[in-house]
Amino acid sequence: MSDSPVWIITGASRGIGAAIARHAYKHGCTVVLLARGSAVEEIAQSLGERAVGLMVDVADGAAVKAVVSEVLARFGRIDVLVNNAGLHRGGRVSSLSDEDWQAVLDVNLSGPLNTVRAVTPNLKAGASIINIGAVVGFRGFAGDVAYASSKAGLSGMTKALAIELGRRGITANLVVPGLVQTEMTAGLSDRALQSMKDKIPVARFGEEEDIAMVVYWVAQSRYMTGAIIPVDGGLLASFGALPRE
Repeated sequence: MSDSPVWIITGASRGIGAAIARHAYKHGCTVVLLARGSAVEEIAQSLGERAVGLMVDVADGAAVKAVVSEVLARFGRIDVLVNNAGLHRGGRVSSLSDEDWQAVLDVNLSGPLNTVRAVTPNLKAGASIINIGAVVGFRGFAGDVAYASSKAGLSGMTKALAIELGRRGITANLVVPGLVQTEMTAGLSDRALQSMKDKIPVARFGEEEDIAMVVYWVAQSRYMTGAIIPVDGGLLASFGALPRE
């Protein structure tokens, strides 16, 4: 059993997910890191005794349910769920394969649904669900139809959850990172990255810790729910279109 708040963070083997786990751990929380690869176990081990890494594919509803049962058996509580796991496969409407479309939706949209379904029966008043969105879920970006659709859908899911769970004292919010240089953005060309940077009002890319700090703060808020919280350096506030490359 755990005396400290228990966080479950998906997609926590790298990037923003790992940063969120580190930040919550630093503030005394127990963190459960979920990811498909074995690297998540090493990340958890490097954090300390209040961290555990478990391998699971969030697109597999039965596997997610089993992992959540394991977390409850070990810690006795779940206080915060962060749905950060994401899959990006680009392609314009004319060239995007059915397989890539479905794979992105399975991870980015069905994955959060699976985790929410698994944890909500065990959440108590004061618990928090935080979904990680994307700027492209609110702005057009040619060649990103699958990812954009999944993140726009996640926004709608968050608002519905806020209404369904509000009377139980459970909050649901969407944190929207801007351009953070992670493995997911590594495939972009220097030209595309510079073009994006030129459109960010604060004139820099985001850092993983920028997002982690806001996620932790959102989890503490008791009266904010159904909110969309951009952490994007002002990108959503600007009118310039994202680059086509």
